[in-house]
Amino acid sequence: MARISPASMQQIAGLKDEFSRSEKALGFVPNSFYLMGRIPRILKAFSRLAREVIGVPSAVPTDLKRMVAHMASRSAGCQYCMAHTAESAANVDGVSAKKIEMIYEFERNNLFSEGERAALSLAQSAGQVPNTVTDGDMDRLKLYFSEDQIVEIVSVISLFGWLNRFNDTMATDLEQRPLVFGQKHLSPGGWNPEKHI
Repeated sequence: MARISPASMQQIAGLKDEFSRSEKALGFVPNSFYLMGRIPRILKAFSRLAREVIGVPSAVPTDLKRMVAHMASRSAGCQYCMAHTAESAANVDGVSAKKIEMIYEFERNNLFSEGERAALSLAQSAGQVPNTVTDGDMDRLKLYFSEDQIVEIVSVISLFGWLNRFNDTMATDLEQRPLVFGQKHLSPGGWNPEKHI
């Protein structure tokens, strides 16, 4: 159960645009928006950044961005964000459930391309504290991605670093769709919603 109460109706009255964009993109409004909505300017700023980093088409495919976000969240240990990123990768971006189930074996599983492996490896290292990214990780990434694409990939990892800290600290309640998806597809790999239900 969340450690603070969500925003009041009065606090979220001016956030219609942020809520409707989220509903359109994900199919629901994340409970984290109701917590961030207690300070409307924070939710507005977050929403603008998230839209630019992961919500608009770019040189890095959105499905890869979601998988990178998932791997970074796994490294950070945020069960809430792991469920969100896995569910949205499957239900919004069309990544197969099998690929999501096998993401922890990305280095040796044929479902993943060499470019995906390089990006997921970077996310795994960058999501840890302390960060364990090496020059070799970046050199490997440069074999498959331009420097502009690398900025996008690192921006996804960084955006989720913020979300991981926020949702794990707040014990944000998981919504039904990501919860059910996580229980079905992530639990066999050790995922546990713990404090997020």
